Amino acid sequence: MIYRFIIISDEVDDFMREIQIDADATFLDFHKAIQQACDYKDGEMTSFTICENGWEKCQEITLEEMDTDSDQDSYVMADTHIGDMVEEERQHLLYTFDPLADRCFFIELAEIITGKSLKAPKVTRKMGEAPQQTLDFDELFARNPIESSSDLDDDDDMFGDGIDDEEIGLEGLEISDGNPYD
Repeated sequence: MIYRFIIISDEVDDFMREIQIDADATFLDFHKAIQQACDYKDGEMTSFTICENGWEKCQEITLEEMDTDSDQDSYVMADTHIGDMVEEERQHLLYTFDPLADRCFFIELAEIITGKSLKAPKVTRKMGEAPQQTLDFDELFARNPIESSSDLDDDDDMFGDGIDDEEIGLEGLEISDGNPYD
């Protein structure tokens, strides 16, 4: 069985990749096909996320084994077959290619082709340039500026209305002057 996936980005309007891959292939095979289709270098931490009900995140499949909560199943790309996690057309996945900046591709299973198989994944359509693989920190902060402390008028703006000393009850607390370690 062959899966035909469509991959798009919310960063580059004309970017699209179509990849056909055998359902028995692993997510590691799919990861390598995406990396190659986008001319990305290997070695960056990536992950797939299986989505339900549109784009609601459900199950993550990581490139490397991660220490996770033992109550939740852990999946690694090299050990997880695509057909075990993706079963119906129009199912959605996310492929996080830049986890520091939380950047990802949106993937949809466009078609299941039964009665055929593929030995290796293949890119069947390629449109537009892929987004830059990683952003440097200057670009990241330019995209999501953090309010600097110089932008604040005084401490009250930073911490709310401030604290009234009379609201703090110090009765019962032993406070003494001098060095407490003498």
